[in-house]
Amino acid sequence: MNPADKPGNGPEAAPPASGGSQPMIVINSQYIKDLSFEAPGGMKTFVAMQKTQPAITVNLDVQVTPFQDPPNVYEVVLTVKAECKIGEAIGFIVELAYAGAFTLTVAKEHLQPVLLIECPRALFPFARNILADVTRDGGFPPLMLGVMDFAGLYQARMTELAKQHGQAPGAAPAKPA
Repeated sequence: MNPADKPGNGPEAAPPASGGSQPMIVINSQYIKDLSFEAPGGMKTFVAMQKTQPAITVNLDVQVTPFQDPPNVYEVVLTVKAECKIGEAIGFIVELAYAGAFTLTVAKEHLQPVLLIECPRALFPFARNILADVTRDGGFPPLMLGVMDFAGLYQARMTELAKQHGQAPGAAPAKPA
């Protein structure tokens, strides 16, 4: 057996050649923090869907909470809320808070983009699958979310914060949310 094939001896365990530390993102765990599905219209909803195309709105949010102990560990929560309307009636409402605990060893100037872009990007495929299963199990066609541009969402958020703080777009806000 090649020594590199033994657990703990792969390239991810090797120290960097330069002696410095390499940036790393480790997903310690992933979990459903909160999940809610309701179809308040019941059978009337399914009858109405035969005549009217439903309108679905999706809202997405990312929240980050640092742990004090151990250091460099963050809980990232990707929250997705989708509402299906048929005319004025609500077909369904689904809310999912899908979280991950991440250990990050990245330079301080890269921490916020990693937390708000890369971490939710890692969580998103699992959240999308849960939402599709829940809506399908609720009697509706599965809600199939498209690919999300977390980098674009991050840039829009930073631009909005810069405007709120009276800074030029592209400048880092004094205290990011």
